[in-house]
Amino acid sequence: MPRAIWTGAISFGLVNVPVRMYSAIEEHKLHFHYLHEKDDSRIGYEKVCKKEGKPVPDSEIVKAFEYGKGEYVYLTDEDFKAARVEGFKTIDIRDFVAYEEIDPIYFERTYYLGPDEGADKVYRLLLKAMEESGLAALAKYVMRDKQHLGCLRVREGVIALEKMYFADEIRPVGELKPKQAKVSKQELEIARQLIDSLAGPFRPGKYKDTYRDALLQIIKRKRKGEEVHVEPAEEAEELPDLLAALRASLKANGGRSNGKRRDGLGDLSKQKLYERAKKADIPGRADMSKEELIEALEGA
Repeated sequence: MPRAIWTGAISFGLVNVPVRMYSAIEEHKLHFHYLHEKDDSRIGYEKVCKKEGKPVPDSEIVKAFEYGKGEYVYLTDEDFKAARVEGFKTIDIRDFVAYEEIDPIYFERTYYLGPDEGADKVYRLLLKAMEESGLAALAKYVMRDKQHLGCLRVREGVIALEKMYFADEIRPVGELKPKQAKVSKQELEIARQLIDSLAGPFRPGKYKDTYRDALLQIIKRKRKGEEVHVEPAEEAEELPDLLAALRASLKANGGRSNGKRRDGLGDLSKQKLYERAKKADIPGRADMSKEELIEALEGA
């Protein structure tokens, strides 16, 4: 059982649902340490006063907000407690919206909310009501001295909390938009076909952290005393223009630039081909490329 990182309640109208919060993510990171090469001792870091150049004990360290240049306001633990008003220890539901309407850019991190002791019935009531409505809840809550916006949704029989950014935390994109440039119909058509050749159902297990795996293999080799050398990188072959690059990409992915196949199968997206293969009960369809789906359907 994972360790709860927060306890409180979901406020649903006049109903309170006591919950415990758990991280929904277990990142697989390789952790490294800085060592003194001479004796393998860990490198420590001291809290040093930049003005005096001397270490400072924790008892002399305070939190402060720079109100103006060089003007600081000291804050104590009591000051932070005094600010805990709206939403403290409560996930306060404000609205229900269609989950599909929320731009994913607002999502920061996912947590699971499990029922607290004795709260199974009221927890399940909220869960079932949300399932039947098909809607997600927008709520506000306070955690670690900061108020957050959150989205509650049902995932695999539990309530998940998507920690969100507030609207004013999202940077505008105006300066990043590309300048106007003419795109030919032929370039656009091949680009669309390339997208179709890569389209298919979402299978998260297909994607692996290959960099982490390679780094772990290097660590194992180094542990055995083997030397590791970097292979010289192959120079990328220069393609004459964008159209040639698109055609080469489509060819490498097994597609055809004209998209013409018997029975019009070449005009269908990979998702449509997958749906036809599913109806035809073609084995192994989930792992097939677009070209393989076409060939399998032609032979069915």
